Amino acid sequence: MITDLLAMHEEKKFELVKTEKQTPEGKPLFRVKALRDFGIVSKGELGGYIEKEGNLSHDGDAWVSGNTLVYGDTWVSDDALVYGNARVSDDALVYGNARVYGDARVSGDAWVYGNARVYGKARVSGNARVYGNARVSDNALVSGDAWVSDDALVYGDARVSDDALVYGNARVYDKARVYGNTLVSGNAWVSDNARVYGKARVYGNAWVYGDARVSGDAWVYGNT
Repeated sequence: MITDLLAMHEEKKFELVKTEKQTPEGKPLFRVKALRDFGIVSKGELGGYIEKEGNLSHDGDAWVSGNTLVYGDTWVSDDALVYGNARVSDDALVYGNARVYGDARVSGDAWVYGNARVYGKARVSGNARVYGNARVSDNALVSGDAWVSDDALVYGDARVSDDALVYGNARVYDKARVYGNTLVSGNAWVSDNARVYGKARVYGNAWVYGDARVSGDAWVYGNT
């Protein structure tokens, strides 16, 4: 039994250190301390703050650092990194080779995975999915059941919500809004340069794809 316990301890890559920090709900947070070298982390290195051991995987090179707060039933795993002043909460998942950093927030049942990056003051919430090589940055918000994937970029003050899909090499930025049962796409293998920007609105069952440009105060909606 003692041998088994020691073996389990040796497999762990971090331990919890008591701190004075708390979640916004007042629950205590612990700082992670590396028990061995792995990835970019050295043994003894102090990382970010988590609510419980189950928030961060002992497998892979996943790590939280800086002033990061990870709490709730969040799970950071594989080789994912969460750093800076980022917060990951509720039931969110961050995994694969994903990165969440800066002042970004990932919450709800949102998933960020693959090689995705969420940074700046971006927010990903609800049941949203950000994956592939997608980037969500600046003050952008991805929420509801929206998916952002492939090489798509959502940035500026853009909003992608409801059941919207943004993928391929599509770009949604400035103060653009994409929402409803919308598909904003740029086929990476054909004409992958769709852009929605300015104060444009794309919603309903509209499709914008290929080399299309929707800008200014334009509205695209319905079965367009």
